[in-house]
Amino acid sequence: MGEIVVVRDGSGPEVLLVHGGAGPRTTWGAIASLAARWTLGYVHRRGYPPSPPPQVRQDFQVDALDLAPLLVGRPHVVAHSYGVLGTLIAAAAAPGSVRSLTLIEPPLNYFVPDDLEVARLGRIGDAVLTHGMDVDPTELREFLHLAGAPIGDGPLPEDVVASVRRAHGGRPTSEARPQLDTIRDAGVPVLVASGDHAAALERICDALVDALGGTRSVHPGAGHFVAAAPGFAEQLETFLRKSVTW
Repeated sequence: MGEIVVVRDGSGPEVLLVHGGAGPRTTWGAIASLAARWTLGYVHRRGYPPSPPPQVRQDFQVDALDLAPLLVGRPHVVAHSYGVLGTLIAAAAAPGSVRSLTLIEPPLNYFVPDDLEVARLGRIGDAVLTHGMDVDPTELREFLHLAGAPIGDGPLPEDVVASVRRAHGGRPTSEARPQLDTIRDAGVPVLVASGDHAAALERICDALVDALGGTRSVHPGAGHFVAAAPGFAEQLETFLRKSVTW
């Protein structure tokens, strides 16, 4: 497989940014000013140019393999949504290779068993990955709204349709079972952040911080794209500075 592309900007300790279903610019644009003090490494997952397309499908297991060699320099890693899954797998395989982890609204629904809202979120998300644009239209719009897609009452925008088609056939999030014990046992500094826009995601993030230890933060105002919420960039930088010597 061809290597994925990382576009770096700034100077200072490296912060590797791993996006989810939306591309790097949409996900991380609001924190670009941190490049004045940090080297921001914008990972482009497979299927997001200029990285090559996936050989088979979007797959967090492949993401983990792609990320592993990028951890040689022991960066801080900030990951969003689907991108958290590959990040956790890569970090669990070599916890000493990450200086810190910031994890934003991951689809780790199994952390909250017997919760009807979390179960529905997981079911709809997997349905969109499995069936793409053929999924029930009401459920598709519900998922896209939770995922922060810019949709209204009319036809879906072309870029949103393209995003759904790109994700179609991807490995379902329900298959993710990252080995978190190694990360916790290694004492990796962890920040788990959410946007206070969906109760199910808040409960998942609460359970994740319980599993990993670390710090929990909530930043309303930008929906699923928490990095764009008021106060997030400042919280992230405070966390990074505290973790820089670990």
